[in-house]
Amino acid sequence: MSIFRTGLLSGAVLSAATFIASAPIRAADSDPIFVEQGSDWKPTTRANFYTQDQGSRIMPLSWLEALKQSDGAPFLADSLSRYGYLRNPANSNGLPVGFTASGPQGNQFAGMTCAACHTRQIFADGKEYRIDGGPAIVDFQTFLVDLRAAVRGILHDDTAFQTFARAVLGVPAPKPGDVAALRENVQAWFNRYDTLITKGLPEAPWGIGRLDAVGMIFNRLTGLDLGKPPSYLIADNIKRADAPVRYPFLWNAPKQDKTQWPGFADNGNDLLGLSRNLGEVYGVFGVFEPKKEWWHLLGYNYLNNNSANFDGLGTLEGLVKQIGAPKWPWPIDEALAEKGKAIYNWPTAKGGCSECHGVRPGEVRFFDVQTWATTPLQDVGTDTREYDVLTWQVQTGVLQGAKIPFITDPLKETDLAFNVLATSVLGSIIQSYVPIAATSQETQAQKLDQFQLPPSMQDLKGAFHLPALPSPSVNLNVKTTQYVYEARVLEGIWAAAPYLHNGSVPTLNELLKPSSKRVSAFKVGPAYDTVNVGLAADQTKFDYTLNTTDCNDRNSGNSHCGHDFGTQLPDEEKKALLEYLKKL
Repeated sequence: MSIFRTGLLSGAVLSAATFIASAPIRAADSDPIFVEQGSDWKPTTRANFYTQDQGSRIMPLSWLEALKQSDGAPFLADSLSRYGYLRNPANSNGLPVGFTASGPQGNQFAGMTCAACHTRQIFADGKEYRIDGGPAIVDFQTFLVDLRAAVRGILHDDTAFQTFARAVLGVPAPKPGDVAALRENVQAWFNRYDTLITKGLPEAPWGIGRLDAVGMIFNRLTGLDLGKPPSYLIADNIKRADAPVRYPFLWNAPKQDKTQWPGFADNGNDLLGLSRNLGEVYGVFGVFEPKKEWWHLLGYNYLNNNSANFDGLGTLEGLVKQIGAPKWPWPIDEALAEKGKAIYNWPTAKGGCSECHGVRPGEVRFFDVQTWATTPLQDVGTDTREYDVLTWQVQTGVLQGAKIPFITDPLKETDLAFNVLATSVLGSIIQSYVPIAATSQETQAQKLDQFQLPPSMQDLKGAFHLPALPSPSVNLNVKTTQYVYEARVLEGIWAAAPYLHNGSVPTLNELLKPSSKRVSAFKVGPAYDTVNVGLAADQTKFDYTLNTTDCNDRNSGNSHCGHDFGTQLPDEEKKALLEYLKKL
């Protein structure tokens, strides 16, 4: 049971001499090597992280199992490893790590959980290494497109649909009425999904290991859930999600004082963690169909047909807290690393890192819980595209007029998608944990005007705070203070390539070069470079090259501009700094 339900309301060093003795454990010859991630991260904990339901609902599992690829092979063949997802032998249904099957047997839904996007496997020296909580190296956009094609294929081919129907209904000769009802349900699902994919996905793919997460959360929530039944669609709310960012790593995430790349969400306790994770569920196939019903505390039923698994989200947050930063699994030059440590602790002006990325006490939350690390927000000249997404205006549909007293203003007929998300998430949480109903519309209005968050929920006031949106007249080629992103603690940073928030720099070594000298194109995949610390130049898993832009096009979504700290260090000092970063 989630701690919220109980009322608590409380989101290594390896030297050459010790390498063999301290090497990570490998379960079997065919299994990856699980990198050491602290004593709290155990096989049972890992297994739960891989499969814990959070409320995502892609489609009925029986549908997914019956779908085919264009070549006739099952859609789930290879456990979706063709997209980079990782096999999970514990799933007998062929679902990979981070994909879930929830509900009663025979009526299960397939969904996704955070492990799908935050489990990494890299390849070096002929061995595979698993890093839990690491940024996934997956092709999510192609998965979404291929799923659309698979469903479209059966809807446009009667023979294919009959085969599909026999598999789903479990009989060799299903009744025509049952087949017709199934087709109607599949068509209704497809109409919504097709609208999301065709209007929301960009023509230039996000690529491997990236997605426009905020854009797709806005699209799914405002485009699929706020319209009139039975479709609930507001198709015009769906916009091109063309501001891709890399998946963040999860270790230490619950202990940051801010989260989201632009730092627009307070963080650091379980209540704020729930807010962070609930928004994520609504973006990855969660169902959210609010209704205006005056007798609820806030005047809306935010839990109407809401698929979010609040207890599951609490469990996942607890699991994430136990993921330790991964320990570098190869030898380290200790003498060189010691020199690098001194450089790391230099002032930023000299090329050091700790001023922005060091561990220091963060904000104090409810019950005097203090976050473990500050996440400074700064404009360091990096890509600005994500700020375009934060300006999206949408029709608010059924939520027009909705508000959270003393936190959000009433939603206008057309409002920022950001404000719709804030109202939806906060309304769901408040209704779930403060279920006060009214006996009349008059008393409801009075209760709404007088409503105040209980002390244990005051931190929700900072769960969504829109950053200052820059003026369109700002010259992007001049460094400003207007496009800020969070500077995370660098523990385990060696396992998080590519770098910068948009994944535009392949290695830490490349990041220590001036922006003008960074590579303009590189391959993306799981092959790992232990010398330059990041993605290897040669990749075979995917045939994908990311083409980047320089500081002349800082708003491209793919700009490798900015973060020019340490770029003027002599090569020997850079080498020492890299060696130390392996130890964090």
